[in-house]
Amino acid sequence: MIDFSRNHYALFGLPERFRFEADALDRAYRALQTEVHPDRHVAGDDAQQRLALQASARVNEAYRTLKDHVTRAEYLLQLHGIDPTSGTDTVLPVAFLERQLERREAADEAAAAGDVPALDALQADVRAEAAAIEGRLAQLLDGDGAWAAARMPVRELRFLTKLQADIGAMAAVLEE
Repeated sequence: MIDFSRNHYALFGLPERFRFEADALDRAYRALQTEVHPDRHVAGDDAQQRLALQASARVNEAYRTLKDHVTRAEYLLQLHGIDPTSGTDTVLPVAFLERQLERREAADEAAAAGDVPALDALQADVRAEAAAIEGRLAQLLDGDGAWAAARMPVRELRFLTKLQADIGAMAAVLEE
C-alpha cells in the first residue's frame, strides 16, 4: 500500500517542481494504480478493501492535482506555506482585469454573431498569455523559489484558464 503521509510529488517519485516530465507522472500513476486499485484487493478482508479504496482515491487526487498546471502551482505554494487564494491581496491588477473584460466582451459579441473563427482567435490569444504566465511561474517556482511572488501569477493563470474554458464552451455551442 501507499504511505498516506507523503506529499503528491513524493507519492509519484517526482521532484517538487512546477515543470516536470508529464510522461513520468503518467507512468508513475499507472504503476501506482495497478498496485492499489480496489479490484486487486477483492479477496482481502473489509479493512484491506477499505484501505485499497482510500489509497486509490488518494492516488487519483494526487494525479489530478499534479496533472493540471493551475492546481499544481497552487499545491506547490501550499507545500511552502503559502495559500494562493487567501489573504487580503487577492485583487488582480486592473490592467489584467481590463484586458480580460475586453476579451470576454469580444467573445460575447463573436458568440452572438456566430463567429467561431473570432472565438478561436480569442482563445489562442488567451492561451498565449497563459503560456507566458506559465513560463514566469516556472522561473519563480523552479528557478528562484520565490513562493510569495508566485501568488499573483497563479491567480492570473487560474483566471485565464477559466476564461479559455468559457470561450471554448461558446465555440462548442456554435459548432453543434
